[in-house]
Amino acid sequence: MKTKRFSSSVFTALTFAAVLSVGTLSACGSNDDPPPEATPASLSLKKIGGFETGTLAASEITAFDADSRRLFVVNGALGTVDVLDLSKPEAPVKLATITISDIGGAANSVAVHEGLVALAVEANPKTSLGKVAFYDARTLARLAVVTVGAQPDMIVFTPDGREVLTANEGEPNSYGAADSVDPEGSISIVTVNRSGASVSPTVATVDFRAFNSQADALRAAGVRLYGPGASVAQDLEPEYITISDDGKTAWVTLQENNAIATVDIAAAKVTAIHPLGLKDHLLAGAGLDPSDEDGGTNTNSGTPTIKIGPWPLKGMYLPDAIASYTAGGKRYLVTANEGDARADWPGFNEETRVRAHCDKGLDPAVFTGATGTAADPLLFDSNLGRLRITNAPNGGDNGKNAAGQCNKLWAFGARSFTIWEAGAGGVTRVFDSGDDFEKRTQALGAIANFNAGHDNNTLDSRSPNKGPEPESVTLARFGTRTFAFIGLERIGGVMVYDVTDPARASYVTYLNTRTGATGDRGPEGLTFIAASQSPNGKPLLIVANEISGSTAVLQIDLAY
Repeated sequence: MKTKRFSSSVFTALTFAAVLSVGTLSACGSNDDPPPEATPASLSLKKIGGFETGTLAASEITAFDADSRRLFVVNGALGTVDVLDLSKPEAPVKLATITISDIGGAANSVAVHEGLVALAVEANPKTSLGKVAFYDARTLARLAVVTVGAQPDMIVFTPDGREVLTANEGEPNSYGAADSVDPEGSISIVTVNRSGASVSPTVATVDFRAFNSQADALRAAGVRLYGPGASVAQDLEPEYITISDDGKTAWVTLQENNAIATVDIAAAKVTAIHPLGLKDHLLAGAGLDPSDEDGGTNTNSGTPTIKIGPWPLKGMYLPDAIASYTAGGKRYLVTANEGDARADWPGFNEETRVRAHCDKGLDPAVFTGATGTAADPLLFDSNLGRLRITNAPNGGDNGKNAAGQCNKLWAFGARSFTIWEAGAGGVTRVFDSGDDFEKRTQALGAIANFNAGHDNNTLDSRSPNKGPEPESVTLARFGTRTFAFIGLERIGGVMVYDVTDPARASYVTYLNTRTGATGDRGPEGLTFIAASQSPNGKPLLIVANEISGSTAVLQIDLAY
């Protein structure tokens, strides 16, 4: 969840709102117990309000305090936090701004627990150690500041509020230059030590140094370790965190590394790193549209058209946001498979296009029918030629054989969300939405052009580069049903799926409040507000739209 400033490729990121915020099912038995929550037959979304900053890149991450009815919104343009009064969800009002210029460079993320606000604050320069700052949600008084790892990019409370965890991404400033700095990625566990209105936090920062000697084994297992000259601890970049409902275990996406780490919170230790593998886009139902010049046949110039289908390439999941839930006594993780390339830092750029990279053709031993020359039909721009892929699949591998022919075509992101079972044996995929996002957004028409960017309304413009780009995910439970809400960063809007049965997740609805090149664009973070905490007594979904700088309030309407 990179909360990059607008001058960089917009990140998340983060954005982030992948923390599980679910309504719980009450237990039955005692006369004093409330009745169990009813299970809805259907669900729909509608926008009931919003807040416009009037500034691009000014709404990224949100957190809600039910007692004060305040919404805290990370303003990425200014590196501050806007405080909104959400007493009337249809008309949020800005009350104040929290500034952090005296303790760091920018606020990257925000979390709230029972009136206590926690901010993840990036240093200036970002490669230095960051901070976590605590505030009173009502008075906005700063209560404490502690030091955490480099570039804390996401922050979350444990369910009981006793700890705060940060994903410290530790991105480099460059590679190979005299002034290059590549901090280690880490997870900081901050024990809040709350007493009345005061806090006395202590910090344990969890690093990955124990894995430095395991680089070869991790690469062989599928963990991407490829930063030039980087140790394992430097190469791993924690992005987003979800925490088990008992507060004992955290799962952390390592986005660029295509992996998830498991953290024992009490022991302050990374217990495992799980590679996620690759998505086969040649399989039925797992296709994609790889080109914005696909209006011809075997051409290197053409008009954009919609052409979703199977292609002989692999997708790296590279998830941003992550959430977790329990079903049938098992723990499941839900990831938004945004994809991200190391292309922003001087000295190294893994992003290339198929036709340019495969100038000596495709390996006939890997690609059926390939000629092994630049005339291979798949290399035309109307086919795979314009698709952005990595030139560094893992380690020193450039994706080519000894003759210089491409033997790996690995694209960034999977254009989907995925459900994984987190078991004793590791992380196992049980469901992937395949090409559903592209197929369903294809029918938008009047709302936005297919695979348009968040900063334009051009048909097909994002097809060669991660498509709709699922960024954020949050979960909500109503009765016995659990729903996943996934934000699509580029084309915009929120997809909703019923994930009650993890292996048989099903599409429910989609809402996009964008109108062409205007409206809410670039959803970065999602925050669920249960009906029991909502100012209007209805469950709400808050959408932070980074590009438009708007915060949308969506009401979740349940039918029984």
